[in-house]
Amino acid sequence: MLSQLHPEAAHQPRDGTPVVRPVPPMAGRALVGRLLAAALVGLLAFGLTGLFFVRTRYGQHLDGLLLPRAERGGGYEQRTALTVPARDLLAVFGHPFTIGVLLVVLLTVAVLTRRTWMGVAGVATVSGAAALAAATKTLLPRPDLAVSTSTTHNSFPSGHVTAAMALLLAFLLVLPDRLRWWLAVPGAAAVAVVAAATMVTGWHWFSDVLGSVLLAAAACCLSNAVLAACRQASEPDRRTVRHRILALGVGLAGLEVGLLVAPTAVFDIRKGPLVAILAEGSIVLLVTVLLVCLMPIGRRGP
Repeated sequence: MLSQLHPEAAHQPRDGTPVVRPVPPMAGRALVGRLLAAALVGLLAFGLTGLFFVRTRYGQHLDGLLLPRAERGGGYEQRTALTVPARDLLAVFGHPFTIGVLLVVLLTVAVLTRRTWMGVAGVATVSGAAALAAATKTLLPRPDLAVSTSTTHNSFPSGHVTAAMALLLAFLLVLPDRLRWWLAVPGAAAVAVVAAATMVTGWHWFSDVLGSVLLAAAACCLSNAVLAACRQASEPDRRTVRHRILALGVGLAGLEVGLLVAPTAVFDIRKGPLVAILAEGSIVLLVTVLLVCLMPIGRRGP
């Protein structure tokens, strides 16, 4: 009688373990399509960012306004109390041993949460994004367009920021769906700190940071699409709280940029680095929140 009223009850395990139902083929294809579209948009935005800031005179000039030359020495290292801590941070995070340890931790978390394939996809996201960043930096020339605040050395995109953003997205991928929000905001803040350090030390322009975030996001979406196509991930649960957090992230990003761009435009262009730091922090937060909303749920293995 119970099985007639509730057909699922006839197949419900006695220990209360929830039944994992197969994903309908149409729903799976729709998820793959959305992820591939997001990856394509990310790669397109990455390419346009590089072409505009690296290959055009106005783009190079805008980068120079946001990160002007230092008053002494002629370099782009900013003379603040944060310069030395920023160099120390980049020295530690950029070391291969640090990246290796983080990848081992990532795979360990994936095994403990029984999402091994998600861990493999996370490692592929980090390594793929880092390889594309290195190739782009090598193959994309920065022409001399007679911009006094620019150089001919190409630093687009940043390897440090690409690795930091890709690692954050990889850890979000292996975590259970309900725990991702607990890491998203502090993780985005950590990525923003690494990105700010690259600009404070004069290693990278704002465009380098922006391109790195877009490249890591595209690599993450592509890895997720492969997982969904292989039936290793399912449709994310659309909840009201997620839309509220998304709205909060968008509003915070817009407010943060607006409050700083206006005073900088009124006062001194030397506040450009401050605008760049706050802008990149808002972008990192916004992209992270968007990807958590789009990220599929990993299937647990035995």
